[in-house]
Amino acid sequence: MENKALHHTLFSDADIHLFKEGRHYRLFEKFGSREVKVDGKSGVYFAVWAPNAKGVSVIGNFNYWQKGEHQLFPRWDHSGIWEGYVPGIANGEIYKYAIETQYGQIIEKCDLYAFSWETPPQTATRVQGLDYTWSDDKWLKKRKKNNGLNAPYSVYEVHLGSWKRKGYHGEEYLSYREMIDELVPYVQDMGYTHVEFLPVMEHPFFGSWGYQSLGYFAPTSRFGSPQDFMALVEAFHAADIGVILDWVPSHFPGDAHGIKDYDGSALYEHADPRQGYHPDWSSYIFNYGRNEVRAFLISSAIFWLEKYHIDGIRVDAVASMLYLDYSRKEGEWIPNIHGGRENLEAIGFLKELNEEVYRSFPDVQTIAEESTSFPMVSRPTFIGGLGFGMKWMMGWMNDTLEYFKKDSIYRKYHHNMVSFSMTYAFTENFMLPLSHDECVHGKGSILTRMPGDDWQKFANARLLYGFMFTHPGTKLNFMGNEIGQWDEWKHDKSLDWHLLDWQPHKGLQQCIKALNGIYKKETSLHELAFSLEGFEWIDYSDNQNSVLAYIRKSKKDAVIVVVNFTPSVHQDYRIGVPEAAGYTEIFNSDDQKFGGSNLQNNETIKVDSIGSHGRNQSISIAIPPLAVCIFKASK
Repeated sequence: MENKALHHTLFSDADIHLFKEGRHYRLFEKFGSREVKVDGKSGVYFAVWAPNAKGVSVIGNFNYWQKGEHQLFPRWDHSGIWEGYVPGIANGEIYKYAIETQYGQIIEKCDLYAFSWETPPQTATRVQGLDYTWSDDKWLKKRKKNNGLNAPYSVYEVHLGSWKRKGYHGEEYLSYREMIDELVPYVQDMGYTHVEFLPVMEHPFFGSWGYQSLGYFAPTSRFGSPQDFMALVEAFHAADIGVILDWVPSHFPGDAHGIKDYDGSALYEHADPRQGYHPDWSSYIFNYGRNEVRAFLISSAIFWLEKYHIDGIRVDAVASMLYLDYSRKEGEWIPNIHGGRENLEAIGFLKELNEEVYRSFPDVQTIAEESTSFPMVSRPTFIGGLGFGMKWMMGWMNDTLEYFKKDSIYRKYHHNMVSFSMTYAFTENFMLPLSHDECVHGKGSILTRMPGDDWQKFANARLLYGFMFTHPGTKLNFMGNEIGQWDEWKHDKSLDWHLLDWQPHKGLQQCIKALNGIYKKETSLHELAFSLEGFEWIDYSDNQNSVLAYIRKSKKDAVIVVVNFTPSVHQDYRIGVPEAAGYTEIFNSDDQKFGGSNLQNNETIKVDSIGSHGRNQSISIAIPPLAVCIFKASK
């Protein structure tokens, strides 16, 4: 059979050198498929890494999926790269690689560097250009300010396939373009500063929520084209909202057309299941010690930041990467060279990732989902940290939700569960998450985990969010939490938007909208979110009443927060205050418009020369039931 592919290359000697060293962070400019002109003729250039293959050919509709018609050529430099040029085809063509293994077997694999994949359950990759005329310069110029660690950071976490659906039975997804009209104005109206998408990278199994990714350079085609997704990102930027993507370098699924055994060998993964298999997710672990694999992953992160103008990357399951014995029993893991449990290669990869991201895009943020006490996750690499911008505060989330489950009559015995977080709140740059993981797998929705009758459930939910927004750290809230979903989140149906026809649900939504507003407006609630200078206790010891009182501070301002975790009303409750001026209540989660009992401190509260809580002056306030109140000195 005559080979109809021609010799062509896009790789320079420098590219190959950097690739072999694992320091080529823009491999998407070289690998994959792209339209080119060779000798005046249009066609497509293909390049794939398959060092252990005996042969590689491109198959597709253009050659009736006949193996061998378009054989790629191995490079002479021992890079393991196969490449070639196929004339007469263009963008839109679907294809795979037919790879002959060392054992003579022919396996069909997708292009891991492809910019577009067929819509599952179809499994081919697509030749796809990324031409797009961006118009978000205004956002990019101010992104450093909006994305900084001293800026308000309130994130709305979204699964694009289930936020809202269409069709008589809700069987159809909204497209990326439809989300521009639906999702963008909603997030803007609610006052969130950022939106975070559960992984949009192409994934074969919809029920994985995107966390079993295969297309590390392709947004899922379920909702439209790459350009459609670019338009969605641009629309968020036009609304002054940053976009964060979940990204999964920790594991990948074993689908036959994907990453596993890519050239007939354990290429991207470890061959030994004690290192290469994830028992929790029945998936496979990248070999972070292999230079080319690290370059592949870091190139993926850079790709989304560069080509899609993404503003932040949340790295999934970091804890599973850091420890060799993660979720494994004795004898099921291999210690590192020092005999320890730390995954030194993964740690090195994460440091390298963060260094390159911040070198290339100093105005974005990387965020670690890390659930252990591994030190300095969000500290710079030059002082020994992993280099992330922020880390999820899983301890706060677990303790707080466990506390809120308890009937209020018992909360006084567990008071430390809501005060303890302040003992470590400034050891990392923490983000407080109430994420998708807290609304699935039998845990119940946030609302149903609240104790008491319906009124108390909603009051507790408003209290939870009031506590969250006034606690040091940035914020993340999963879709549906803000409307008081009764049911657990289901990835294959829409949120229950009809609930907003009932006042308690509408009130909860308005409460969170108001919290977003005050969080952004009051610099004392965000400017020093990661600094001890931004927080001061007034009283953490009133366990009998289950009341906390504290001060949140900026460089020039301050607010006082009082939190009542019981349905008891406290009249004439006295707290020491730092300023002699009068105080005004600027937020009250018990407000009638939120569904509360409307016990408020309406008048300017005069300061008394009565010492309290170690201060020379104090104020007397009414504390409503199951509520958070915020006070500010009158100027």
